[in-house]
Amino acid sequence: MRYGQIRKYDVANGPGIRTSFFVTGCHANCKNCFNKEYMDPNFGNLWTDKQTQEIITYLKKDEIEGLTILGGEPFESTEDLIKIVKKIRGESDKSIWIFSGFLYEILVNIENAKKLLSMCDVLVDGLFVEELKDLRLKFKGSSNQRTIDIQKSLENKKVILLDGYN
Repeated sequence: MRYGQIRKYDVANGPGIRTSFFVTGCHANCKNCFNKEYMDPNFGNLWTDKQTQEIITYLKKDEIEGLTILGGEPFESTEDLIKIVKKIRGESDKSIWIFSGFLYEILVNIENAKKLLSMCDVLVDGLFVEELKDLRLKFKGSSNQRTIDIQKSLENKKVILLDGYN
C-alpha cells in the first residue's frame, strides 16, 4: 500500500485533534476532488511498519483524540489496512474514523471491507458530489455523504447515523 501523507495533528477530518493518514489509489475520479494526486495508486511512499509505529506513537499522546484514515480510497487497500489497523488497535483504543466513496451498504457485503469496517468506529461514506458541495457540513464535502456509527450499524444490521454530524 502507498500513502500520500501522515498528519500528526489534524483538526479537519474528525472531532478533536486527530492523527490522520491518506492512502493513495482511487477509482472514482470525483469532479473537483480535493486530493486528485492521491487517485494514482503509484503516488506517494510505500507504507512500512515504520509508519504504523509512527501512528501508534502519535496516538499515545494525550492530546490526540483518535485516528482518521482517508484517501484516495481506503477500501481499495483493505488487505493492507486490515493488518495496519489490527496493529494499531492492539496498542490504542482511541476512535478510528474512515472515509470512503463507497456506500456502507456496499462495503458491509464485501468480506474484507466488512472486516475493516468492524475495526473502525465511524464511516463517512459517499462520493464527493460537486453539485452538492456544502462548506457548512462537519467533516465532509457534500450533502449526500453520511457520518455513520459503524458498531451500532453492524449490531442493528442497518445504517445508524452518528448524532450531531448529519
